Amino acid sequence: MATATHHSSHKRLLISKANARIMAYTAGACFVVIFSLVASYILFGQLNYQNRVIGKKKVALAQLNQDIDNTEQLVTQYKAFVGNTQNVLGGNPTGTGSQDGDNAKLVLDALPSKYDFPALATSIEKLITDQGGVIQDMSGIDDEIAQTDSTSAAPAPVEIPFQVSVSGNYKTIQKVIDVFQRSIRPIKIQTLELTGGEANMTLKISAVTYYQPEKSLNIRTEVVN
Repeated sequence: MATATHHSSHKRLLISKANARIMAYTAGACFVVIFSLVASYILFGQLNYQNRVIGKKKVALAQLNQDIDNTEQLVTQYKAFVGNTQNVLGGNPTGTGSQDGDNAKLVLDALPSKYDFPALATSIEKLITDQGGVIQDMSGIDDEIAQTDSTSAAPAPVEIPFQVSVSGNYKTIQKVIDVFQRSIRPIKIQTLELTGGEANMTLKISAVTYYQPEKSLNIRTEVVN
């Protein structure tokens, strides 16, 4: 009887051990399966993310190559523009006269990138005195501080108003009006008043000229989610 009981207990012990091993194997298998699923999900997400990053990089590279091509074309066109033997005003590109200078200089003089009223006043004074006129008065708005940070991705010309009073004889006043019309820098006369006689005449002009703010480069970064 004791032997049978011992045998039964031993049998139950073996069954318990077998069940324990089965549970351990099952738990291990479940862990491996779950770990594999989670790892696969993470790897799949990383793969998708890397594919999106690669796609964005390809787009950026294509744009960069296009920009390089455009830069080379721009350099070629610029050299042709400034390399003419005669500038757009018919002057000498290497001369020092009022209509001389290469085309790039003329463009910069015509539409500067800064609101610089003192420089404008000096330029207007030279235009007038070169024709023999005498400046009686000149005024305007020195708005340089307010215009300091006026950069834009798509800049547009900004008006600079000024008023000037000039004296001289009739021919001198005629030359002054003519030189304003032929100025490298665009000048739009708003009002014009003439007083006096042929020998001593006064011209009062209210006009606007322009400057164009610098173009800002819109360089940005993009986060890929």
